[in-house]
Amino acid sequence: MSIVLAAVGAFPPVPSLAQAAPRTGDWPAYGHDAGGTRYSPLAEITPGNVARLRVAWVYRTGDYLRDRSRFEAAPLVVDGTLYVSTPLGHVIALDPERGIERWRYDARVSLEGDYGDFANRGVATWLDQTRGTALPCRRRIFLATVDARLIALDARTGRPCGDFGAGGEVDLAGGLRHAPAYHWEYGVTSPPAVASGLVIVGAAVSDNQRVDAPEGVVRAFDARSGRLRWSWDPVPPALSAGAANAWSVLSTDPERDLVFVPTGSASPDFFGGERPGANAHANSVVALRASTGRLVWAFQVVHHDLWDYDVPAQPVLFTLRRGGSALPAVAVGTKMGHLFILDRRTGAPLFPVEERAVPGSDVPGEAAWPTQPFPAPALRLAPESLAAADAFGTTPDARRQCRDRIAALRYDGVFTPPSLRGTIIFPGDIGGMNWSGVAVDEGRGVLIAPTNRLAMVVTLIPRDSVMAARHAHPNSEISTQRGTPYGMMRDMLLDSAGMPCNPPPWGTLAAVDLAAARAKWEVPLGAYPGGMAGSINLGGAMITAAGLVFIAGTFDRHLRAFDETTGRELWSAGLPAGAQALPVTYLAGGRQYVVVAAGGHDRLHTTMGDYVVAFTLPGAGAPVPDTTDAPVEGAYTGQIRVGGAAIGLDLTIGTMADSLTGLVGRIDSIRVTGPVTVRRTGRSVTIRAPFDYPAKRCAGTITATGEQWNGARLLEGDVEVSGSCGGGPPEHGTFALWRR
Repeated sequence: MSIVLAAVGAFPPVPSLAQAAPRTGDWPAYGHDAGGTRYSPLAEITPGNVARLRVAWVYRTGDYLRDRSRFEAAPLVVDGTLYVSTPLGHVIALDPERGIERWRYDARVSLEGDYGDFANRGVATWLDQTRGTALPCRRRIFLATVDARLIALDARTGRPCGDFGAGGEVDLAGGLRHAPAYHWEYGVTSPPAVASGLVIVGAAVSDNQRVDAPEGVVRAFDARSGRLRWSWDPVPPALSAGAANAWSVLSTDPERDLVFVPTGSASPDFFGGERPGANAHANSVVALRASTGRLVWAFQVVHHDLWDYDVPAQPVLFTLRRGGSALPAVAVGTKMGHLFILDRRTGAPLFPVEERAVPGSDVPGEAAWPTQPFPAPALRLAPESLAAADAFGTTPDARRQCRDRIAALRYDGVFTPPSLRGTIIFPGDIGGMNWSGVAVDEGRGVLIAPTNRLAMVVTLIPRDSVMAARHAHPNSEISTQRGTPYGMMRDMLLDSAGMPCNPPPWGTLAAVDLAAARAKWEVPLGAYPGGMAGSINLGGAMITAAGLVFIAGTFDRHLRAFDETTGRELWSAGLPAGAQALPVTYLAGGRQYVVVAAGGHDRLHTTMGDYVVAFTLPGAGAPVPDTTDAPVEGAYTGQIRVGGAAIGLDLTIGTMADSLTGLVGRIDSIRVTGPVTVRRTGRSVTIRAPFDYPAKRCAGTITATGEQWNGARLLEGDVEVSGSCGGGPPEHGTFALWRR
């Protein structure tokens, strides 16, 4: 059955609002504008001069973790200030010209627990037009935390807005039908949306733990008071399942009073026997009336999801110009690599969508949906087939391993259901497209899409065999899926050396001609370890009016610029850590800047960090990164972070004769038992302190080695804890100390 829009003429064309912004030089929302186009009208940096871009400034947040943080924030720039947020709950205001800190706020997010997705993708902002310009909280910064709080801050000072919720925050974990079983089961990883005087949030819910997971309710709170105004639940209360949560970025259409919600799978992901039917409104893009929460329309991209094929990407609003008409459209990127272009007034497809038969399930108790929606071939941006003959390997033995493994698993094309023998999911749950989403230049009629091509393997495990599987596969992801007959095991389809078994490229950047629904170009994006072209990527692309596409996101830690017309790479720069984040651009002091957060990704195993890196063109008045040595003596306060522990520390560094000394004024939980030594070489500083831990009756030595950052206002680096407390090899962590 084909679904084709036939009567678009019933609606008059409207001018585009998606790419309008309050100030052309600002970046006021996650995707630049309310519709998430990721398009900036700035054009000082051009294809002709982009090769001259250089680092303007580097700022470190102090929230560096070695193993599990995902600093994925897209900074906002509005009213002459840059705002950036971290997974640990810090919001920081910076001078956008120099990267100098103006204020910072600490939401004190706990490090304890396995959050699953310990991420933050940014903040939102709202200007209260009814409040006097001199009054606090006229402009508010909204932070939604990974531990399920919504916080309103005064944009000028960083202080909580006391009239919002309870002392500036709202508890998002309260009032759910299915209460979180532990504090990290339910939280928020993406910025809220703001519309109609409301701040609107979805949630991230831990995958595959239980049928009755917390529900994926979307809620709207009054932007002034924090009072709940409406809520919408994608899962009917009569169904025992939960989730179907909107963990990614929402979009709004203020003119039509609409908010666009991308939803995920109902719980759990890989067995749907306890949630029969299509699971309508899960795996969908849903249009709600922004002022009331009333459902306007929904378009489901996967029926009865069994593959973790959430709608991961922000729905992008734009005007489609085709055949003399201007149509209000929404682009929906999916993990399958399917791109759906819909009329944003009705949800009707603007290009043909066909319901096609797909493979059935062979698992007792499962009833896979018999058909799935497929867009036109040019809008399917990832491979949908993988045979043993396609197996990749860097050596003959590796190729044989992959060929044998593919042959032993079930795979009958995209939408092959999970099985007891093991099923290849290709594209895997990382995409196709993921939260990186797509960018749209509606003036040129071009959509830019980064994609991934990495196969996964999902195996269903009978309930009585889950513990045995955990012992047999200690390095695999295994979840219980409580309430169903089966647990699940998920792995990447790799050879014994860790290389993907499906052929490269494993990541691409593509351009689509929107009017004609055809591919313009596609190129491998970055490099995979070992030098193979085309890297798995997360972060997304940004387009400028000059015809440049900026994107990071790859394993090889580079920010790149491509020619929007041809796909040719014009410039790249190495970064100090993985940049799994969306680059942004803005105007400050008459100069165009490009900024990206480089924090690394624990599961992609890119280099970890906490950097905000800004680039601009050289010339008179261009800032230069501050890398000069400065005196280290002074009073500091901060934390040592090891595992889930955050140990508060006050330290004064002084001079005695020709040596540096350290005096600890406070250190939480443990006790310093001897002299604290301090040594420095250039910007590098090493601090060593013996300690005992009365609660555990053990002792050891803390060695902290780091560097001066942020104009010598921050000491930050790595920590090694040796001694009897860990019961084994030295433990490793990080530290951050700020000058008082």
